[in-house]
Amino acid sequence: MKNDAPISPKSLDSLASPSSALARESWKIFQIMAEFVEGFERLALIRPSVSIFGSARIPPGHPYYVAAEEISRLLSDAGFSVVSGGGPGIMEAANKGAFAGKSASVGLNIKLPHEQHSNPYQDISLSFRHFFARKVMFVKYASAYVVLPGGFGTLDELAEILTLVQTGKGRRIPIILVHRPFWSGLVEWFKDTLVVEGTIGERDLELFVLADQPQDVLDAIFRYYEGRGGFGLSAEEREKELEL
Repeated sequence: MKNDAPISPKSLDSLASPSSALARESWKIFQIMAEFVEGFERLALIRPSVSIFGSARIPPGHPYYVAAEEISRLLSDAGFSVVSGGGPGIMEAANKGAFAGKSASVGLNIKLPHEQHSNPYQDISLSFRHFFARKVMFVKYASAYVVLPGGFGTLDELAEILTLVQTGKGRRIPIILVHRPFWSGLVEWFKDTLVVEGTIGERDLELFVLADQPQDVLDAIFRYYEGRGGFGLSAEEREKELEL
């Protein structure tokens, strides 16, 4: 006799093996661990380095692309390794400028169903499955953050570093927003809404600066480190880096 009784969600759950699902989750830990270990081993010696962010959708020849390439070339020739997301757009421009310069061009690639493909301008190329592991690599060894116009991913990285510095979990480094007209609306919202509502403090607005010209970016980074006596880390900063 055919049983036409409906299958409940509870009965569907019983068809899956709990032990199999748990084993898969457990083995995932080793995949995540491998990403961190490779990242730590390959990036620990690239100092000083600057992480650069911006939209993957900006084509070659666009003013933002040209600016990113020039900024990266200046940084590379000044002795900074340049770290980008390894993909197209601003990421490609950043790697291209660094690749043509004197210092290492680093790409932290992410596997995505669309948009992301590795650009060919990388001296060091790493590939990640997990955004959170990749984000740690952007922050952990960076001497500065340079943020060009971008979308949600760029805003995510910006919010990450601002949060880490604001809360004291990350060491203070220059955070530079490039192209004032693009960022002015966001900065005004910070001032007129977040500060007014009390969700951030007025001094939190000092965590970042704005720049319009490639040379301004380089000058802002050197000005910061000259003011603190060089690129060396204090004992407190080394501890923060270790615990990040």
